[in-house]
Amino acid sequence: MPRQGAGLITTGLITTSLTVAALLIAASSAFAQTPSWSPPPDNARCPSKWGAGDERGSGNHMKPSSVLNAAKLIKTGEVIELGQVLNESIPIQRTRRFEMFTKPTGPALGSNNRRSNEELVVAEIGQVGTQFDGFAHQTHGNSLYNCLKLDDVMTRTGFTKLGIHQVGALITRGVLIDVAGYKGVEMLGDTYEITVADLEGALKKQNTTLQAGDAVIIHTGWGKLFGKDNARYMKSNPGIGVKAGEWLIAKDPMLLGSDNTPVEVAPPADPMLSGPIHQMALVVYGVHLLEHMKLDELAAKGVYEFAFMMQPLKLQGATGSTVAPIAVR
Repeated sequence: MPRQGAGLITTGLITTSLTVAALLIAASSAFAQTPSWSPPPDNARCPSKWGAGDERGSGNHMKPSSVLNAAKLIKTGEVIELGQVLNESIPIQRTRRFEMFTKPTGPALGSNNRRSNEELVVAEIGQVGTQFDGFAHQTHGNSLYNCLKLDDVMTRTGFTKLGIHQVGALITRGVLIDVAGYKGVEMLGDTYEITVADLEGALKKQNTTLQAGDAVIIHTGWGKLFGKDNARYMKSNPGIGVKAGEWLIAKDPMLLGSDNTPVEVAPPADPMLSGPIHQMALVVYGVHLLEHMKLDELAAKGVYEFAFMMQPLKLQGATGSTVAPIAVR
């Protein structure tokens, strides 16, 4: 009996030692891993290419020349709406809300019996529905686009720098990259990461090239779920990955847009990362993002090049704006 007990103690010690060793190996492996992308430090990305103190980023592409170039693409005058309808059935993040309440303003007035009706909208109006992201929307720690410091520019009533009200009207050449069409599907898979090869292949198939200052719009087909299967729409989505994001931003666009929630694939292929395209575009390079777009009509009609027009709401100091962009061909 004593020997049997000693054997059990020895076995227990060995098992414990093996467990500890396994945990140490696992911890060592975790420390050895490095993320597939990291934002560059402030001294490597600032000042931005648009100059120290710049707040417009890719919006600097908005010039009379961009308007005139866009106008050249209008041949038929057909307008295609790219914004989703706002109502209480839209897919929305758990921390956001959208509610609208109608209200009459009072009794009938005058001999003509005139009455008025209005509405009260309770919402994160900068970040619901088809939405345009400004540069105050994302940070790298305490640092925003062009290395402005969050603590210096954020107040309870808005941002003193990088507010969406400064963006103004954006009119430029729009390009649809129909990745779903290129892959021969109505909708890409739930977590499909769009690659550089996908973008190049779709552009080649469409006989389309990108130019500096374009509004680059990516069709994944995911918008078919908007307002119909919100649970699936919000759980994950196909979109561009880090390499595709770097490739697109190197083309110097005015903005990147898509028919999903974040433009980028979600969740990211690298589990160590959180929203890398948001940080890359908005913080590092100052390129606007346009989300939750309605692209089914544009894709169905094969409209790959068009005049793109949009203007954010004049929400002073806001991080973004609900928008209703249009394509005109």
